[in-house]
Amino acid sequence: MKAIGLFAGVGGIELGFKQNGIETIWANEIDEKASITYKLNHDHELIAEDINNVDSDDIPDMDILLAGFPCQAFSIAGYRKGFEDERGNVFFQVARILRDKRPQVVFLENVKNMVSHDGGNTFRVILDTLHQYGYHVKEKVMNASEYGNVPQNRERIYIVGFLDKNAYRNFEFPDPIPLTKTLRDIIDFDTKVDDKYYYTKEKYKFYDQLEEAMVNPDTLYQWRRVYVRENKSNLSPTLTANMGTGGHNVPLLLAKHGIRKLTPKECFMLQGFPEDFILPEDIAQSHLYKQAGNSVVVPVINRIAQNIYSAILENHHLETVSI
Repeated sequence: MKAIGLFAGVGGIELGFKQNGIETIWANEIDEKASITYKLNHDHELIAEDINNVDSDDIPDMDILLAGFPCQAFSIAGYRKGFEDERGNVFFQVARILRDKRPQVVFLENVKNMVSHDGGNTFRVILDTLHQYGYHVKEKVMNASEYGNVPQNRERIYIVGFLDKNAYRNFEFPDPIPLTKTLRDIIDFDTKVDDKYYYTKEKYKFYDQLEEAMVNPDTLYQWRRVYVRENKSNLSPTLTANMGTGGHNVPLLLAKHGIRKLTPKECFMLQGFPEDFILPEDIAQSHLYKQAGNSVVVPVINRIAQNIYSAILENHHLETVSI
């Protein structure tokens, strides 16, 4: 089975499918810096271009379309008139490619808030569009800590659509699994890292408050403008794209050598990327934090991909038997 990836970022969705033998053959990502990381870790064609400018005829045929697209509001008036009025909305570029290429399966990932975004209208339009194109759809909000054995509190909505009704019937989202991994399995609290990751009295005027509040060496904290928040669940808070800015809400830990923020590598590991995932050395740290925060939890994707593959395999087997 062959896949293509839209809004591919650094390729976390593609990686989760690859781990189940589903190869991506083509991908698209507009962000130049994310494209650099993507190309270091994947060996298929990546087009670094605005998807609005990519013609459907230039995209290879695929079995599965993968997309973790940005969440934007729709103009209902534009939606009723058709795609041309909604050209600026990225979901309609996904829809255009579904319409033109007709893959068996579509897999979409987005923020949990998409369900209630714009009074539920955004989600309604997406489901309605998929139904119009003949896709039978299931969706589920899943937390990385419950479904990926990853100690991060990260809820996302996953949408899976099948053209074949039997494959759709065969498919179920994975069940929750126990969380056995701790922050210490991923983050090295004891080894000294580069000085730039440490918070000091000289660099941060709120350092005294951090020092007073941060007493638990097994969890993460965040500076919340005027106070320090401890993550009592011993999970990482949801990683965000602005972690590299040095502002509030950056996850912090009480390490052996002082108070510090996570390294970009640790952020990728908290997204379930393998240890051998390559990060480019010649781009700014802020870009790496952004790429990690914008990405997906790979083990959750892996488990969904496994069930998609099984549903199609089971359906194929039934068809073969009936012939």
